[in-house]
Amino acid sequence: MNNKTIYAVSSGPGRAGIAVIRMSGPDAASVLARLGRLEKPVPRRMHYVALRDPASDEVLDRALVVWFPKPDTETGEDMAELHVHGGRATVDGILAALAACPGLRLAEPGEFARRSFENGKLDLTAAEGLADLVNAETAAQRRQALRQLDGELGRLYDGWRERLVAALAHLEAAIDFADEDLPAGIEERVKREATALDRDIAAHLADGHRGERLRDGLSVAIIGPPNSGKSSLLNRLSKRDAAIVAAVAGTTRDVIEVHMDLGGYPLVIADTAGLRDSTDAIEREGIRRARARAATADVKIAVFDATEWPKIDPAAAELVDDDTVVVLNKADVSAPKPPLEIGGRHAFPVSALTGLGMDLVIAALTAEAEKRLTVSGSPLLTRERHRLSLEDCRAGLERALAANTVELMAEDLRLAARALGRITGRVGVEDLLDVIFRDFCIGK
Repeated sequence: MNNKTIYAVSSGPGRAGIAVIRMSGPDAASVLARLGRLEKPVPRRMHYVALRDPASDEVLDRALVVWFPKPDTETGEDMAELHVHGGRATVDGILAALAACPGLRLAEPGEFARRSFENGKLDLTAAEGLADLVNAETAAQRRQALRQLDGELGRLYDGWRERLVAALAHLEAAIDFADEDLPAGIEERVKREATALDRDIAAHLADGHRGERLRDGLSVAIIGPPNSGKSSLLNRLSKRDAAIVAAVAGTTRDVIEVHMDLGGYPLVIADTAGLRDSTDAIEREGIRRARARAATADVKIAVFDATEWPKIDPAAAELVDDDTVVVLNKADVSAPKPPLEIGGRHAFPVSALTGLGMDLVIAALTAEAEKRLTVSGSPLLTRERHRLSLEDCRAGLERALAANTVELMAEDLRLAARALGRITGRVGVEDLLDVIFRDFCIGK
């Protein structure tokens, strides 16, 4: 598969001032010679050339091209970039000329990154970090993705694997050379190292799924009785008409999601059906979904009607806990009198209609996101496959510590090391590669 030179537009779809077309593979240099009459390009220097159709000699564009010789390239192969004018006709004409060149084909999604992995330029965690960086929508997501792309997570896992492999080597020496004069206490030292490693991995796993939440967005559910202003609050937070607002109770019957960037943190805010008893089958299903979303949300926003204060809806009040931001809406109509507290949580008087008090609600939500998503210290695991492999590793370590023979201990340590190797791609990952790279965009 990799004997072909691949090419793709890497600068995104649509019309633009400049489009970047990348090539990687053994024929990249010959293509520059055919299209740009560039026989001996200086590596890593822009060259201004006329790109011509090899078949007709027609000038397709006047462009800047760059030559990157292997092995010090992103993919580890010869690479070239064509920085062309971004009009559709120009880009399509150059792509057609490339397609006609022998040995070239259009890249598949993620194929540049996959070649980087296969040629030792990236491990799997760094490749996943690259995908996260391309998809990052907030500053916090960008920071986490860059740390992973820079290899922090891979170095952590490789370091653990090296410790495990070293311990295994000592244990196997004790097995293979039992009659030799080896240092005493090898088995005990191996057990101490396995115990310490198990403790380190357990602490890493006990992260509250912080890294995964940061990738996917903090889940926030807006709950409350009908006509309390939940949909209006969602629209105010999202700064657009995401949900239908009406004076008729029960307008919202399904969960409506909005993705937001709040203070640099990703949030997925869901408007839910009003909590009440209903004989309508569709509305009852909406209420069931509202309760289910509230049960699984990282944070809840409980909305109550300030015009009815201090009377509050008991169905919504019973869902208020330490993970809830409480809002008394319609404060522009009726200012609620202190003390403003429901379920031990301060209630913010606001108006979703006018924006009154919304700055305090946004600050409270931002604080909840910071508390749950701030990344410091060692890098966080970001994918379920990492978590599963680490759990497999811990299971192997625990079996090894309980083994009644050194041979069984060695085998379980070997399985634990293999589980760690799967995360970075050191061992046994062929079945994972298509899954990991298929979600990349073409050109990456």
